Amino acid sequence: MKKTRDMLALSLVSIFLGLILSIQFKTISKTVGEGVLPTQRAQQLASELKKAQSEKETQANRITELENKIKQYEKGGLENNTYAENLYNDAMKYRTLAGYVDLEGPGIILEINDPPADLQFGDEYSIVSDLDAILQIVSVLNAADAEAISINDQRYTAFTEIVKAGNHIEINGVSTSSPIIIKAIGDPSILESALAIKGGIVWQLRNYDYIVHLTQDQNVQIPKYRKIKEFIYAKPVEESIN
Repeated sequence: MKKTRDMLALSLVSIFLGLILSIQFKTISKTVGEGVLPTQRAQQLASELKKAQSEKETQANRITELENKIKQYEKGGLENNTYAENLYNDAMKYRTLAGYVDLEGPGIILEINDPPADLQFGDEYSIVSDLDAILQIVSVLNAADAEAISINDQRYTAFTEIVKAGNHIEINGVSTSSPIIIKAIGDPSILESALAIKGGIVWQLRNYDYIVHLTQDQNVQIPKYRKIKEFIYAKPVEESIN
């Protein structure tokens, strides 16, 4: 009878140990698997990103090449043709107003960095989370007669969208994060004074511990707006001739 009880006890202990070993094996396998798969996925994503960046650069170079050819064709028929020259000048004027021309000239550069880590109140305490501040800066610059504005090298136009997306923002559909660098072309003194006025937007940002650098620059370069706007529903109103 005692021998039977001992065998039964030994069997129960063996089953119990087997279950423990099985659970541990599955846990280890799962942990190792989770460690390997994300690494392989990260390498794959990095390779795809590098390929996409290379393709983007190639396409950008191709676009620049075609744009230069278009300029050559446009200028080709201007010589001794006043009408064509006037048409070309008007076209360039409206392209400039729409933001489809690279520009350079005197202006200001405003760089906004997040507060030091020891002064932040959480992961969301970042300039990219404060879209109102960014839009206020744009409004102040427009009120100060800025002729062109860019945010992290994205041209700001009437069609520009600034959208919060996770821990970054998208401007013209392009992801960007801190620091935010805003450039504007115009009278440097007027633009700087409009931003740096006491109680103004720069004062407010510094009051919230953002690291702000505002400088005048005699050769601010602002790239063109890259997206093409197609009008599907809107059309010009034809004026009646009396």
